[in-house]
Amino acid sequence: MRVHVVSDVHGRADALARAKDGADALVCLGDLLLFVDYADHGAGVLGELFGAEAVGRFVELRTDRRFDEARAFSRSLWAEVADREAAIAAAIRRQYAELFAAFPTPTYLTYGNVDVPTVWPDFARDGVHVHDGSTAELGGWRFGFVGGGLRTPMRTPFEISDADFAAKVAAVGTVDVLCSHIPPAVPELTYDVVARRFERGSEALLTAIRDTQPRFALFGHVHQPLQRRLRIGRTECVNVGHFRGTGRPWAVTLERRPER
Repeated sequence: MRVHVVSDVHGRADALARAKDGADALVCLGDLLLFVDYADHGAGVLGELFGAEAVGRFVELRTDRRFDEARAFSRSLWAEVADREAAIAAAIRRQYAELFAAFPTPTYLTYGNVDVPTVWPDFARDGVHVHDGSTAELGGWRFGFVGGGLRTPMRTPFEISDADFAAKVAAVGTVDVLCSHIPPAVPELTYDVVARRFERGSEALLTAIRDTQPRFALFGHVHQPLQRRLRIGRTECVNVGHFRGTGRPWAVTLERRPER
């Protein structure tokens, strides 16, 4: 059985439609939406609404970790929009409509920190299976899914408390393949060499890996990690890559087992 895995799609519906080619199933680890493109400032929700020049300034402030200034600048932009909530909701729905239509079947997916879970039921369809704090059987292998991110100064849409995240990890229990959007809290896996900062990893994921030793722990979130893979005991930990940047899935081949 061959499974393709993607994460950090950020609007790449074109590549998403081809991501399962040659595989039995696609697994997606979240961050479907593109709010801000750090490379193409005219793309994404903010680029669509405010243009490349304004987004470039916003990106500069966030990259410099001047988060208070970035929020103040963002407020000044939104002050010119008559109905902020309606504008954001419309842009989000346009992206999700295109992305969910592009998903091949079967797809198994969970949320990223830059996702809006409350909207997903409007776009989910047969053959597209959403999991968060739950498991699915693929070829006799138990895959566990833990979505979202932990709270940070970035205040992205789906950040939750450490306790709530840990509860979802516990609900998944012992699995063969542990799938999450964010990595376990290992410095080599959480440091982004281009952004030059540590992203938040999960201590609960790290503990679960050490205690239950799944065959694989798969994740994304860190676009340019210091280290893309390492072993923790018997577990192969793999950052499956920045799909918006590469357009390529990570592939794993597993021997089929009798369904449990």
